[in-house]
Amino acid sequence: MKYLVVYLLAVNLLLFGLMGVDKYKAKHDRWRVRESTLFVCAVIGGSVGGILGMRMFHHKTLHTAFRLGFPAVLAVQLLLAGIIWAHCS
Repeated sequence: MKYLVVYLLAVNLLLFGLMGVDKYKAKHDRWRVRESTLFVCAVIGGSVGGILGMRMFHHKTLHTAFRLGFPAVLAVQLLLAGIIWAHCS
Protein backbone atom coordinates (compact mmCIF):
# COMPACT_ATOMS: atom_id res chain seq x y z
CA MET A 1 0.00 0.00 0.00
CA LYS A 2 2.86 2.37 0.82
CA TYR A 3 4.35 1.85 -2.65
CA LEU A 4 1.00 2.61 -4.28
CA VAL A 5 0.77 5.92 -2.40
CA VAL A 6 4.33 6.85 -3.39
CA TYR A 7 3.62 5.90 -7.02
CA LEU A 8 0.40 7.93 -7.16
CA LEU A 9 2.09 10.92 -5.57
CA ALA A 10 4.95 10.73 -8.08
CA VAL A 11 2.76 10.37 -11.19
CA ASN A 12 0.47 13.20 -10.03
CA LEU A 13 3.43 15.49 -9.37
CA LEU A 14 4.80 14.55 -12.79
CA LEU A 15 1.60 15.45 -14.62
CA PHE A 16 1.16 18.63 -12.58
CA GLY A 17 4.70 19.64 -13.56
CA LEU A 18 4.15 18.71 -17.21
CA MET A 19 1.08 20.94 -17.30
CA GLY A 20 3.18 23.83 -16.00
CA VAL A 21 6.01 23.13 -18.45
CA ASP A 22 3.58 22.89 -21.37
CA LYS A 23 1.95 26.19 -20.40
CA TYR A 24 5.38 27.84 -20.24
CA LYS A 25 6.30 26.41 -23.64
CA ALA A 26 2.98 27.56 -25.11
CA LYS A 27 3.58 31.12 -23.92
CA HIS A 28 7.13 31.15 -25.28
CA ASP A 29 6.35 29.53 -28.64
CA ARG A 30 8.46 26.44 -27.97
CA TRP A 31 8.11 22.77 -28.74
CA ARG A 32 5.22 21.46 -26.62
CA VAL A 33 4.46 18.38 -24.55
CA ARG A 34 2.29 16.02 -26.61
CA GLU A 35 -1.35 15.85 -25.60
CA SER A 36 -1.12 12.06 -25.72
CA THR A 37 1.67 12.20 -23.13
CA LEU A 38 -0.54 14.27 -20.84
CA PHE A 39 -3.41 11.81 -21.23
CA VAL A 40 -1.22 8.76 -20.68
CA CYS A 41 0.03 10.28 -17.43
CA ALA A 42 -3.58 10.87 -16.38
CA VAL A 43 -4.63 7.32 -17.24
CA ILE A 44 -1.73 5.73 -15.32
CA GLY A 45 -2.83 7.52 -12.16
CA GLY A 46 -2.06 11.21 -12.50
CA SER A 47 -5.55 12.54 -13.16
CA VAL A 48 -5.69 14.60 -9.96
CA GLY A 49 -2.35 16.23 -10.81
CA GLY A 50 -3.65 16.98 -14.30
CA ILE A 51 -6.82 18.59 -12.99
CA LEU A 52 -4.89 20.65 -10.45
CA GLY A 53 -2.36 21.64 -13.13
CA MET A 54 -5.14 22.75 -15.46
CA ARG A 55 -6.58 24.96 -12.75
CA MET A 56 -3.31 26.27 -11.32
CA PHE A 57 -1.71 27.12 -14.66
CA HIS A 58 -4.99 27.96 -16.50
CA HIS A 59 -3.87 25.52 -19.16
CA LYS A 60 -5.99 23.42 -21.54
CA THR A 61 -9.13 24.73 -19.82
CA LEU A 62 -10.82 25.53 -23.13
CA HIS A 63 -10.07 22.11 -24.61
CA THR A 64 -13.13 19.92 -24.12
CA ALA A 65 -11.01 16.77 -24.29
CA PHE A 66 -9.07 17.91 -21.22
CA ARG A 67 -11.85 19.77 -19.41
CA LEU A 68 -14.04 16.67 -19.51
CA GLY A 69 -11.43 13.98 -20.12
CA PHE A 70 -9.32 14.37 -16.98
CA PRO A 71 -12.36 14.31 -14.64
CA ALA A 72 -13.76 11.32 -16.58
CA VAL A 73 -10.49 9.45 -16.15
CA LEU A 74 -10.54 10.27 -12.43
CA ALA A 75 -14.15 9.05 -12.13
CA VAL A 76 -13.25 5.73 -13.79
CA GLN A 77 -10.19 5.36 -11.55
CA LEU A 78 -12.26 6.00 -8.42
CA LEU A 79 -14.92 3.55 -9.60
CA LEU A 80 -12.30 0.86 -10.23
CA ALA A 81 -10.65 1.56 -6.86
CA GLY A 82 -14.04 1.19 -5.16
CA ILE A 83 -14.73 -2.10 -6.91
CA ILE A 84 -11.29 -3.46 -6.01
CA TRP A 85 -11.67 -2.24 -2.42
CA ALA A 86 -15.09 -3.91 -2.11
CA HIS A 87 -13.82 -7.22 -3.47
CA CYS A 88 -10.67 -7.26 -1.35
CA SER A 89 -12.26 -6.43 1.99
